[in-house]
Amino acid sequence: MDPVRNPYAPGAGRRPSALVGRDDVIDDWNISLQRAERGKTDQPMILYGLRGVGKTVLLSRLRRDAEDRDWLTVQVEAGSGRGLRDMVGEGLYGPLTDLARPSAGARLLRALKTALSFKASYDTSGTWNFGIDLSEASGGAADSGVLLTDLGKVVRDVSLAAGDDGVGLALLIDEAQDLTAEEITTLAAIMQSAATDDLPVLFALAGLPSLPQTLAEAKSYSERFRYSVIEKLDESAAHRAIEEPAGDEGVEWEAEALEHVIAASGRYPYFIQQFGQETWNAADGTSIELRDARVGVASGQGQLDNGFFRARWDRTTTAEKQYLRAMCPEGDGGVGSGEVANRLQRAIGSLGPARANLIHKGLIYAPDHGIVAFTVPGMAGFIARQLD
Repeated sequence: MDPVRNPYAPGAGRRPSALVGRDDVIDDWNISLQRAERGKTDQPMILYGLRGVGKTVLLSRLRRDAEDRDWLTVQVEAGSGRGLRDMVGEGLYGPLTDLARPSAGARLLRALKTALSFKASYDTSGTWNFGIDLSEASGGAADSGVLLTDLGKVVRDVSLAAGDDGVGLALLIDEAQDLTAEEITTLAAIMQSAATDDLPVLFALAGLPSLPQTLAEAKSYSERFRYSVIEKLDESAAHRAIEEPAGDEGVEWEAEALEHVIAASGRYPYFIQQFGQETWNAADGTSIELRDARVGVASGQGQLDNGFFRARWDRTTTAEKQYLRAMCPEGDGGVGSGEVANRLQRAIGSLGPARANLIHKGLIYAPDHGIVAFTVPGMAGFIARQLD
């Protein structure tokens, strides 16, 4: 097949040709946008699941839906080396610049001045210029150095300014489990306060399966948030994810080829895109056959091993690799920490640092007390393919 026409797009956060199986979350978000525009703010949306299920893709879709309604949007990724204050501040500059105008009302002028003070709270040497005289405007004072005070003030003032235009502010945070304890606690408090005051602001956080527990440990009222577990696709959605992009290019999948790719992918969106792309490139007829799928899956597995899996494996120390290997007999299922210690012939307490580091690196999580599991589907299989 012509690789230029290849409709599959593997890669973290890359938008697939067919975003399927996520209609419930998308519909809930769009209802929330419309309710907020009518003065009724819904609870924050928390999306959590394993790697490879498409959380980043879904979060970006929510952002685009908000932008389509002319909302101010800020989408950031935690764990990128910058703090929440810096990420939100820089994310606000572009939308606010687009909103600034000579005829700005009092609330917008206030929001712009507050944003300038917020900028000064983390970058005293940086300068912003909205092209409007703000000397007589109220606002500012978002530079106290207290994150809860400063971030809360900028969220309030910016969202109220957007509300004057009949829209709101959408703040979306990916890899939210990588926020610091202070940032999580602050964000949880601001989200709760915004909902209580019906501010025209919506929050969506995405992260690993540990995210709900992280939020619960930060604030007791985190049970008031809306939690959606993002899982692998069901059979119908997996078929659509593969067939629809090819159909748009006038190409059909034979049934056996389709089932081979679905089975190999485990119905995980990332793997579907990888195997779909390689299978397309292997095919040379007018339809995709089983032999093409077999070549595509083999080639795609090599691509995943050299990229998706290895990028994580290479970040671990020798001790951490030993810990991961001891988890492998259970595959993607969870295993008791005590059993891992038994296999390594170590005292369970001595493995605490390796376990903690692997959790911090986002490679494993604790689905239950005393249990650890991989955050990356297929990781056990990859480790089994590595030489000792």
